[in-house]
Amino acid sequence: MTATHESAVESAIASAEPQPAPGATPPRRPLAARSAAELVGTAALVAVVIGSGIQATELTRDVGVQLLANSLATVFGLGVLILLLGPVSGAHFNPVVTLAEWWTGRRGGAGVTIREAAVYVPAQIVGAIAGAILADAMFGEPLVEWSTHDRSAGHLLLGEVVATAGLILLIFGLARTDQLRFAPVAVASYIGAAYWFTSSTSFANPAVTIGRTFSDTFAGIAPGSVAGFIGMQLIGGVVGLALVALIFVPGRDAAE
Repeated sequence: MTATHESAVESAIASAEPQPAPGATPPRRPLAARSAAELVGTAALVAVVIGSGIQATELTRDVGVQLLANSLATVFGLGVLILLLGPVSGAHFNPVVTLAEWWTGRRGGAGVTIREAAVYVPAQIVGAIAGAILADAMFGEPLVEWSTHDRSAGHLLLGEVVATAGLILLIFGLARTDQLRFAPVAVASYIGAAYWFTSSTSFANPAVTIGRTFSDTFAGIAPGSVAGFIGMQLIGGVVGLALVALIFVPGRDAAE
């Protein structure tokens, strides 16, 4: 058989095989791979947040410059992590995002299942704790030292509601308008801005909040402040989904 005939046969076999429909969702990666991506991504994010905070305080005593350095490092680090791991797990790195995706897709739509959410959330929390310990180790800090930064004031809690609601509105608004390809830049930019326009410096993430209790450094949060922050983040998630439903209403045909 000549090379031409072999090529023709291969083409015929390939055309006879079932092909995915145009625009179909590609096969999902194994849950183990996705949960590993969530664990590693959240660990890296917390290491960036805490590590840059430690570095900033060692370089300057100006709190404004410290916050600038911390926010810039977080913006760049988060953008890279979303770009790298988004195709694997969706790059949630955040239990509120995971739960919001489960809620919006619970009736058979796209999104994580309750079983997948039950794997993602612990992976994110473990990753956040590991990231905090890693950051402490890199800078010669005690591996586990509970933070003494009290963040229980009411205006800080309000800041967490605003920060988390805005994050959920952004992510699911991008999804509703088919613009998730811009998520690495958009989400990182939002978090960078929220560092400055919210009183809480935008934790907006229960896993990251838990992880940051393990480091008594610039980016830490006292264990006694965690419950309030997480409660407000969950409320912010609900507010964000309500805003998505209100603003991004599906369009109607002109004939209707």
